[in-house]
Amino acid sequence: MQLVLRVDGGARGNPGPAAIGVVISAPSGEVLDELAEAIGVATNNVAEYRAVLRGLERARALGATEVEIVNDSELVARQLTGAYKVKHPAMKPLHAAAITALRGFENWRVRSVPRAQNARADELVNQALDAPA
Repeated sequence: MQLVLRVDGGARGNPGPAAIGVVISAPSGEVLDELAEAIGVATNNVAEYRAVLRGLERARALGATEVEIVNDSELVARQLTGAYKVKHPAMKPLHAAAITALRGFENWRVRSVPRAQNARADELVNQALDAPA
């Protein structure tokens, strides 16, 4: 089963209070699952990776064998495909965890889109950040 994961992570301040948003849908666009979750204090890039990891976890639980990850972080997308090296020490374990998780799928791809094309995942990030603690 193929699923599309629209993921986003953000922090207010960098680092600062951070959250993730995940929208999982069928290729037809039917939304199967959504997640808005505060993750404590983190940088934007850490939040982006945490969103990928949670999205993959949820997709696996839904029975996905193939995933397409759509995000608005060109850095994370290119690090996952190997086009960019992971230089920051704090990012290396997150990158390694994401690659390990991706190996559990028969096929995967990742693409970066402008934020406007990832609006629902971005809304979920802000919803989690704005929620009372």
